[in-house]
Amino acid sequence: MSDIRDLIERSKKIVIKIGSALVTDDATGSVRRAWLESLAADIADLRKADKHIILVTSGAIALGRKAMGVSPAERPGAISLDIKQAAASVGQLYLSRAYDECLSVHGIVSSIVLLTPRDTEDRRSHLNARATLSALMARGIVPVINENDTVSTAEIRFGDNDRLAARVAQMIGADLLIQLSTTDGLYTADPRLDPAAEHIADVKHINEDIQRMAGDALAGVSTGGMKSKLIAADIATLAGVPMVIAKGTELHALSALKNGARATLFHPQGTPLSARKKWIQAHVKPTGTIVIDDGAQQALKNGKSLLPAGIIRISGTFQRGDAVTITNQANQKLAVGLAGYDIDEAQAIMGRHSHEFLGILGHSGREEFIHRDDLVLLSG
Repeated sequence: MSDIRDLIERSKKIVIKIGSALVTDDATGSVRRAWLESLAADIADLRKADKHIILVTSGAIALGRKAMGVSPAERPGAISLDIKQAAASVGQLYLSRAYDECLSVHGIVSSIVLLTPRDTEDRRSHLNARATLSALMARGIVPVINENDTVSTAEIRFGDNDRLAARVAQMIGADLLIQLSTTDGLYTADPRLDPAAEHIADVKHINEDIQRMAGDALAGVSTGGMKSKLIAADIATLAGVPMVIAKGTELHALSALKNGARATLFHPQGTPLSARKKWIQAHVKPTGTIVIDDGAQQALKNGKSLLPAGIIRISGTFQRGDAVTITNQANQKLAVGLAGYDIDEAQAIMGRHSHEFLGILGHSGREEFIHRDDLVLLSG
C-alpha cells in the first residue's frame, strides 16, 4: 500500500466520506463518540501537515430518527420521505454539534455545508458552492458536508453520500477522495457471502468485470454499498481524482490507512484540472462573447485569470456560470470559459478594477471575471 501512503503525503486537498454505519451506532441510533474523537485526532494530524480536509458525512437521518422516536431497527427504505426529511432536520443539529465538539478539541474550526445534487451539477450553483468551500479552506476551516435531505426529493436525491463526495471532489479539484467504509476495499465477490473472495488492491480502469464484483449495502442504517462506491469512483477518476476505499469501522482509521492498512486504490484518468478543462471545452455551448485588450490577451497566455479591467466589449446573453467565448480585437478566438458574473454586472464593471466594484455593484464581487481554472485556451 505504499502507493496510497505516497498519495496521502502528496495530496493537499483531501475529501473524506463517512457513512452512517461509521458515525452512528446501529443499535442505539447515537453518535459513536470515541470513533468520532479518533477521526478528529487523525484530521488534526493531517492539518498539521498543511492539508485541506473536506468531510462528506452521513448520519443526520439516523440521529434524527432516535430523537423522533423512530426505532433504529427500522430499515431506511421502510420510512416515508416526509419522516426522513423531518429526521434530517433534527439530526443535523446533533451531527454538527458532535463534529464541532470533537474537532474543536484540536483547535479546528468546522462549518456545516448542505448541498443538493443541483448544487454540484448546475454551473451557477456549482461556482457558488466551490467559491464557498475555497474560502473556508483558505482560512483553515474544515467544511462538513451533508446532502440537504430536508429539501431533496426521492426523485432527485443521491440516495447516499458516496456520489455526493465524488461530485464535491470533482467540484474543488481534490487531490484525493477517501471513502471510509465497513469494508477494506473491493473484492472479487461479496466477502460476506463468499469466503473465497479475493481482495483487489489496485484498479486502473472501471470496466464491466469490476462492476460485476459490487454487492449491495449492509442491513442497518447504511444506504450505500459497493455499487454506489463504484459509481462514485467512476465520477471521481474521470474527473482526475484518485479514490480509495478503506475500512473505517475501527478507531483511527485514517492513521491506519497512512500506515499501510489494506485498501483499494482507483487510479485517476488525467488530472482534476485537465479533466475539468476537457469538460468545459466539450460540453458547454458559449452564449456570449468577450472582447479583451492586448494586456489581457498576454495575461491569458501566461496562465492568468481574466480580470474585468481587460474587457473592452461584451455581447450575447449569459448568466453567471454560463460559457462565453473570449476574442481579441482582431476577432480571433482565444479561449472559452465560465463567466463569473452575469451580463448586466459584467457590462457595468468591464474596464474597471476590483476596488471600484463595491461602488458600482453595491457589493465587492469577485476579482476575476473568469478564473484561470474555468478557462480553456484555444489553439491557433
